[in-house]
Amino acid sequence: MTILASLSPRSLAAPESGIVELVNYARGREGLIPLWVGEGDLPTPDFIARATQESLKAGETFYTWQRGIPPLREALVRYYQRHFQKTLAPDNFYVTGSGMQAIKLAIEAVTSPGDDVVFLSPAWPNFAASAELSGARAIAVPLNFEHGKWQLDIAKLEDAITPKTRALFVNTPSNPTGWTASHDDLRAILDLARRNGLWIIADEIYALYHFSDGRAPSFLDIMEDGDRILFVNSFSKNWSMTGWRVGWIVAPAEIGQVLENLIQYSTSGVAQFMQAGAVAALDRGDDFIAENIAKASRSRDLLCDALIATNRVQTLKPDGAIYAFLKIDGVTDARRTALDIVDKTGVGLAPGTAFGEGGALFMRACFLRDPGQIATAAARLAGYIASL
Repeated sequence: MTILASLSPRSLAAPESGIVELVNYARGREGLIPLWVGEGDLPTPDFIARATQESLKAGETFYTWQRGIPPLREALVRYYQRHFQKTLAPDNFYVTGSGMQAIKLAIEAVTSPGDDVVFLSPAWPNFAASAELSGARAIAVPLNFEHGKWQLDIAKLEDAITPKTRALFVNTPSNPTGWTASHDDLRAILDLARRNGLWIIADEIYALYHFSDGRAPSFLDIMEDGDRILFVNSFSKNWSMTGWRVGWIVAPAEIGQVLENLIQYSTSGVAQFMQAGAVAALDRGDDFIAENIAKASRSRDLLCDALIATNRVQTLKPDGAIYAFLKIDGVTDARRTALDIVDKTGVGLAPGTAFGEGGALFMRACFLRDPGQIATAAARLAGYIASL
């Protein structure tokens, strides 16, 4: 038996990221415009970095609170009061080592091996892979795509529920599609969860990236005491902190010890000096968030207008998140096309094959970048599309 074959079947089944494959293929090329991963082009703001440096200088490098330092959990309370008009308590917040870990721990908390978790697809691939690594089955329910717009079919979601289903994973605004649930959509999903005794894992990381009428609708707007909802989130997108790997969970206080235990036996908490930076982000970062959202809105318009004008791209401007999910006429192999595009144009896109059922004919472009750079990328892509 080879060393590789001696590994667990579960670990061997972990899929290679179709996004990372493209990044590794073309990383570092001269003139590259990287629109393949979900991050902006700005480094973390100085006021956040300085707070972290001050914490380091103060010697805050020891073991710390597993649930998160009290100042950070209190800052999260203030953040939700400002942006969601929701009064929560520090005991509703649990700091994690990234939004990815928040998702992983939420799955561990509400599923057992053999259980099903139903999610809406196309979707960020890490959720389904994480569920499968935990021993659950990830069941995709495709969103409908008509006339360039994505829509939820609640009947399809209901049909996917079986006695083995334990949770629904709902990402809105969505990565990669930009689909944004209405309050009616959320009420229908919540009613479905209530009737079937299911948990909802709500990924609202892009809630503030909503391009009309303020932030996106949230389960926080409609939920009641006793509803089984875990909110997973991250500092990555709002404050340009993708490399920091700090996130959080919003949860009922009564399961707090369970979540603390899961944190203890995975990472044993997040470094205190990093949490100091996160406090600064929450309390002093609203202007930076507003600048990021304005930039995303402008760049979304530039990219989508240019590509829609080719008359060979099916998409509408997404309602939320930071991605355009593009269906280009004549593209039947998104992975091969993504490799060809980066070779011929220097624009890095993520192939829709990486996002599961319903995404195979699409390409994802992250537009949270300088509008001038996005305009250049759009011109290159329009030229490529014209040559097909």
